Amino acid sequence: MRAFVRLLLPDGTERTLAPGDLIGRLETAALPLSDARISEAHALVSLRGEDLRLLGLRGRFAVDGTPMKEVILRPGLLVDLAPGLTLRVLDVALPDEVLALEGDGFPRQVLSGVCSVHLRPEPRIAHRYEAGAAAHIWTVGGSWAMQPAGEPARPLEAGDEFTLGGVSFAAVPVSLLEAASPATRAGGVRPPLTIEANFETVNIHQDGLPALSLSGISARILSELVAFDGPVHWQMIASQIWKDETEKVLLRRKWDVSVARVRRKLRDAGLPPGLLRSARTGHAELALELGDSVVDRT
Repeated sequence: MRAFVRLLLPDGTERTLAPGDLIGRLETAALPLSDARISEAHALVSLRGEDLRLLGLRGRFAVDGTPMKEVILRPGLLVDLAPGLTLRVLDVALPDEVLALEGDGFPRQVLSGVCSVHLRPEPRIAHRYEAGAAAHIWTVGGSWAMQPAGEPARPLEAGDEFTLGGVSFAAVPVSLLEAASPATRAGGVRPPLTIEANFETVNIHQDGLPALSLSGISARILSELVAFDGPVHWQMIASQIWKDETEKVLLRRKWDVSVARVRRKLRDAGLPPGLLRSARTGHAELALELGDSVVDRT
C-alpha cells in the first residue's frame, strides 16, 4: 500500500523514493547527492493525479537532451540531473490505495519510505529517520512495520489503532487520487491570483488591486513554497533561508516571525493572509484556489 519509484544510480546502486522525497545536496534529502552541480533541494518526487512525477525545484534536469521542469516517471526513463549523472527509472508502483496515519489533533498524512512520529511540541511526522522519535514506521517489501520507542517492531496495517504517549493514532487506507497533490484547490470564492516568483522577489496580482511586490525573506519563503508546489515542512524551508542558524528553537522563532510578516503584508495589500497556510503538523503550503496561476521564474 505505497506509491514509489525505484531508481538506478550511476554507481550501480538502487534507491527507492516515495512521494514527497527530495533529491539534492541536503544531508536530509531522501537521495543525497554530493555533487557541486546539484542544488541542495534539486528535485522532488510528487504524486499528481494517477502519476508519479519528478519536479525540478532549485535545479533542473534533462530527458533526451531536453531541459525539463517536470516529467512523468515511467520504467526505462533516463533523467540527466547533470552531465554524467543519470538516473534510470527501473520501476514505478501506483497502488489503488496507500497507507496514511491520523490521530488526535493530527490531520491525515500519507506515509512514505521511513517516517518518524514525534509528539512534542505537537504530533507530527518527519518523512525520514530521526533519533528520539516516539515511533518509527517503515516499509518492508510491500508491507509496513512500526516500532514505538523502547518496544519491539510489529506489522502496521490499515485499520490498526495504537496510542503513543497518550495520543491515539489510526492507520487508514487512502485512495491514490485522494493522496495526490492537486495543482490547484477547488472552491475559489475570490478573484484569481497570479503569483510571479523570482526567488529574491515575488509579485502577486489580483484584479482590482495594485500588485504586491515582496523582496527579501518574504519573497524567499513564498518562492520556496512555489518551488515545492505542495506541502513542505517549515524546517526544510527555514534551513535554506537561515543556513547559519543551528538552534532549532531560534530557527522556529525566525520562521514564525517571518510568516507573520508575510501574512501582514498580504492583509495590508487587500490579499488573503491565509494564502500562506500552515498546518499543525508543521507543514506549510500556498492555499491556491481554482483559477489561480503561478509563474515560477526561480
